[in-house]
Amino acid sequence: MATYAIGDVQGCYPSLLELLAKIKFRPDKDKLWFAGDIVNRGPDSLQTLRFIKSLGENAICVLGNHDLHLLAVAHGSGKQHKKDTLNDILNAPDRLQLLDWLIQRPLMHYKKKRHTCLVHAGVYPGWSTQQALTNAHEVEQVLQGHKAHEFFSHMYGNKPSRWNDELSGWERLRFITNCFTRMRYLQDNMKLCLNEKGNPGNQANGIIPWFDFASMKQGINIDRQLNIVFGHWSTLKDPGREYLYPLDTGCLWGGKLTALKIDSEMCKRKSVSCPKWQMLIDPVD
Repeated sequence: MATYAIGDVQGCYPSLLELLAKIKFRPDKDKLWFAGDIVNRGPDSLQTLRFIKSLGENAICVLGNHDLHLLAVAHGSGKQHKKDTLNDILNAPDRLQLLDWLIQRPLMHYKKKRHTCLVHAGVYPGWSTQQALTNAHEVEQVLQGHKAHEFFSHMYGNKPSRWNDELSGWERLRFITNCFTRMRYLQDNMKLCLNEKGNPGNQANGIIPWFDFASMKQGINIDRQLNIVFGHWSTLKDPGREYLYPLDTGCLWGGKLTALKIDSEMCKRKSVSCPKWQMLIDPVD
C-alpha cells in the first residue's frame, strides 16, 4: 500500500487522471491525500469532486479556500466571482450529497507515526502541533454542526490579523480558518498579511513567509519533527527546508500537477504537465 499527497487540483480532472495513471494508483489499496482546493477555476470541478468522494476512506482531503468558497456560495453567504466554475456542482442532481461530504472534510490531517500533517495553506507558527489540531477541530465542529450557515456569513474578512488565546466567537474561527486556508506571509509582529501573494524575495520589508518566522524555533518545528505538506502557493519555489513539502505547482496555470509519496524519505515526486485553463487571473489567487 502506498500513500501519495497531491497538490491543488482545482477542477482539472483530466490532469488528475493522468497523474494517477503515472503513479500507478490502485484505488483498492493505495491512499491519496489532497491538499485542498479540489474545485473551482478549472473545467471539471463536478467530476473532480465526484471522483474524490467516490474513493471513500482511500482519500483524505483537507479544505482549501476555494472549497470553503463553494460551500459559502451554496449556503447563500458568498458571491460567485467572474472566473468561478462552480455552477455544475451547484446544479448537479447529487449536489446535496457532494456538499455534505465536502463540509465534513478537516482543515488539518495529522499522521502521528510519520510526524506529518496535511494542510492547505500552512500552520500558524505561534501554535504548537497540538494547538493547531485543537484549533482546526474547533472550526470543523462548527462546519459539521447546526451553525454552519451562520459560520459562512462571518467567514470572509482579514481581521483579526493576529492570534490571541483570548480570541472568541466568529473572530477566533475566522482567524483559524484564514491561517489554514489563506496564509502565505506574516508581518514581523506575527500578524497575517493576506494581501501579500508573490514569491518570497519580492515581498515588502518586514513581511516574512509563514515558514520562516523566527518564533518557529520555539514552536512547531523546534526539532523539525513535524513535516508539513501543503498547497495554496502556486508561485512558491522549493523553500529548501527539510520539513516543508509544498505541492501547488500551478496545475491551473499551465504548470504541473504533482504527487509526493508519503514515506520515510518524503522525496519521491511525480508530476504531469497541465494545459493553461485560466489566463486572466492572478496565478496566486
